Amino acid sequence: MKNQITTRQKELLSIIYGSIRAIGYPPTLEEMRKSLGVASNQSILDLLQKLVACKFIKKQEGAARSISILPVGYKVLNLPPLLQTVGMATAGIPMEAVEIVGEWQALPAYQNEKMERLQANVSLVKIAGDSMVGAGINDGDAVLVQERKEYYSGDIVLAEINNEVTVKRFISDDKPPYVYLKPENPKYQNIRFTEGMRMQGKIIAVLRNGQMINIKQSYAHKKAK
Repeated sequence: MKNQITTRQKELLSIIYGSIRAIGYPPTLEEMRKSLGVASNQSILDLLQKLVACKFIKKQEGAARSISILPVGYKVLNLPPLLQTVGMATAGIPMEAVEIVGEWQALPAYQNEKMERLQANVSLVKIAGDSMVGAGINDGDAVLVQERKEYYSGDIVLAEINNEVTVKRFISDDKPPYVYLKPENPKYQNIRFTEGMRMQGKIIAVLRNGQMINIKQSYAHKKAK
């Protein structure tokens, strides 16, 4: 069968998983060769090619440490998916985007099947600030961000404002200020939506202390592209 995995392939897949979780990067060819106890890099390349063919991993040719594990790979390992924390966003006053390199988190095991059904790109973003506490997003949380082409009024979004990023609720209304970003804390003011803003993704869940917390979306009635 197409998605059957051999013992040796599973051993290598497990090594890749362990490296990504521990240090944020897949192992080098040399590290994989030593971990498996094989003499040649070609043996590793052959195993990697089979893992790619069976859709257990994705590999970008010509780039170092470019291996990522696909949903079927997590399933055969019976281990939680790993998502990369790609940066930090404020839940307060918009701040300059901060990139976080090499930091990954494991999703709770019960989320595996849900992750397989997601069609768009998904990533983790850390939160700094308290402007979204009313929506259950606290300072220090990580949020699961899914790229979208359309957004509806009431969606909690990751928005870019003149090269700064923030998490707020997107609102489209029939009265002034019409279209704006709304905090979920009375200490903060609404942010009027302008041409200089761009929504990068919808917040679909919060990851806190190893637990996935669903986001409650509300009054979704208008959409923006």
